[in-house]
Amino acid sequence: MLLKDIIGSFSITGITGSTDIPISGVHFDSRKVMPGNLFFAVPGTTSDGHSFIETAIEKGATAIVCEQIPATIPAGTTFVVVAKSNMALGVMTSKFYGDPSGKLKLIGLTGTNGKTTSVTLLHQVFYELGYSTGLISTIQNKINQVEVPATHTTPDPIQLNELLARMVREGCEYCFMEVSSHAVDQQRIAGLTFAGGIFTNLTHDHLDYHKTFDAYLHAKKSFFDHLPATAFALINKDDKNGKVMIQNTLAAKYTLSLQAMADFRCKIIENQFHGIHLNIDGQEVWFKLIGTFNAYNLLTVYAASVLLGQDKTEVLTLLSRMEPVAGRFNYVISPDRITGIVDYAHTPDALKNVLETINEIREHNEQLITVVGAGGNRDATKRPVMAKIAANLSDRVILTSDNPRNEEPEAILAEMKSGVELHQAKKVLVIVNRLEAIKTACALARPGDIILVAGKGHENYQEIKGIRHHFDDKEVLNEIFGNDSIVKP
Repeated sequence: MLLKDIIGSFSITGITGSTDIPISGVHFDSRKVMPGNLFFAVPGTTSDGHSFIETAIEKGATAIVCEQIPATIPAGTTFVVVAKSNMALGVMTSKFYGDPSGKLKLIGLTGTNGKTTSVTLLHQVFYELGYSTGLISTIQNKINQVEVPATHTTPDPIQLNELLARMVREGCEYCFMEVSSHAVDQQRIAGLTFAGGIFTNLTHDHLDYHKTFDAYLHAKKSFFDHLPATAFALINKDDKNGKVMIQNTLAAKYTLSLQAMADFRCKIIENQFHGIHLNIDGQEVWFKLIGTFNAYNLLTVYAASVLLGQDKTEVLTLLSRMEPVAGRFNYVISPDRITGIVDYAHTPDALKNVLETINEIREHNEQLITVVGAGGNRDATKRPVMAKIAANLSDRVILTSDNPRNEEPEAILAEMKSGVELHQAKKVLVIVNRLEAIKTACALARPGDIILVAGKGHENYQEIKGIRHHFDDKEVLNEIFGNDSIVKP
């Protein structure tokens, strides 16, 4: 493809050299550049791509997209100057790969909680309906039933367009994708054409990156601001931030709710550990998923499917057969009837949702023991809040390591414990070693008790000082309970 075709109609502030040259590949990592490639010099959080322009040229780059031209311009190299090279990376990469997002129906889900479950269920529903379907999520990327490894909630623009182009080649008609606030802010989705956008909810998270809740909110809102008029925007009306998301969107607006009048309505009839009985748009259905938060996820998937033209009854029938997503309210039952629940809840709101769900369902003649930590090198302000929630909604609490990363776990746990109210302190233990914490919870549990192990869910590792060590909460519970435990998805 010629450089002039890749540039397309993108706003350019200056060009030196010819744009009538062939481009064999695109990169923003100078280490990956090969002869004939286009290199994007993108400023990053730890390094600036402009510092690697010379390296990219030495490795054969024939064109550079940058925000500033270097003092010395090598002969035979074309420089394209733009205001924001991270945005140019997304838009031009999409052009290079033939605009794959415009060749299928790409649906993006954003929000703090519920994204992974909802996109995974949407992918499963549409696959079962007979469509060739793609999935881009935190847990995994898939083309139909073939898994493609996932490294970020939203891959970088090159990985993303490569994946979407592969989906197009393999005949995908739909792709369901998690859209993180980081991805929006960093322009990773620039150049993509969305057929629909969905907002789940907005709660306390990622303030280590965004610094303020307002900045976090506006990163999410920006996704809806850029939806085309041909798309739909579906929001959770029960979250006060939902109406903010669609203030300036051109997309057709729709709402869902468990609490108020909306385009798509749901009412909880019965909530049990083995499932939930709902009335969705006048039809009563029993689902295998559990809890109020999953009522929202199920309603979201139903509403999006209907907006995409699918039959209501067929969608509900398929959803009634779906199993819980990995790491989301998965449970194991020991031979002496101790229930161990593993959930990815790693934000205050997610932890509150899971604990409230357990408390709604339990008989209250048993103990609820919660094992929870908080990740290192992430938003520290949520640590005391999570510990306070755990203490207020549990009978016993064990604070322990999550992924400490490069922080000292003892310091993280001290911050968590500072949030526990004085009258709740006697019910809280601090055990740094996560394995020992889970073992202790199991030792404290009596037949019929409930243990929630929160924070890591589907993750099968602990990250400590830059090294990932194998650790799987569900696997640990199974080992402690014994091989004859009853394992639930």
